[in-house]
Amino acid sequence: MSTPVRRLEELPRDEAIELLSSVSMGRIGFTIGGLPTIRPVNHVVDGDDIVIRTHLESTRSACDGAVVAYETDWLDRRTRTGWSVIVTGVASVVDNPLEIDRFDSLVQPWIDAPVTYLLRIKADVVDGLKLVAD
Repeated sequence: MSTPVRRLEELPRDEAIELLSSVSMGRIGFTIGGLPTIRPVNHVVDGDDIVIRTHLESTRSACDGAVVAYETDWLDRRTRTGWSVIVTGVASVVDNPLEIDRFDSLVQPWIDAPVTYLLRIKADVVDGLKLVAD
C-alpha cells in the first residue's frame, strides 16, 4: 500500500475567509511588553472582519489599535490533511451598544459569562493554506 503524497496549496482569500467562518475558535497573537503572546478565543466572521471576544483586560488593552495576527485551523489526524488560515490586521475595541448586542448572540463562548470585551480585526492580509493528499 502506497502512502499518499501530501502537498500544500495556497488558498484564495474568499476560500480562506469561508473556512475561517466554518469554525468558532482560534488564536490571537499580539505583543505585551514587546513579547509575543497567543491566546485562544472565540470568533465570528463579519464580512471580511473577524470579531473576537475576550474576558481579559490585558488582551483588550494590548490589542486595541495594534496590528495582530489571528489563526485558526482544522486538521484530520487520520488522513493528515487540513487547513490553516492566518489573518493579519489592526484590532479595535467594539464599543457600539448595538454591535455588542448583536455579537453577544453570535460569538458563542466556551465559558458561561456575558461578553466582557469584543475586538474587531480588519482582515488586511489573509493567508490560507490547505494540506491535501493526492
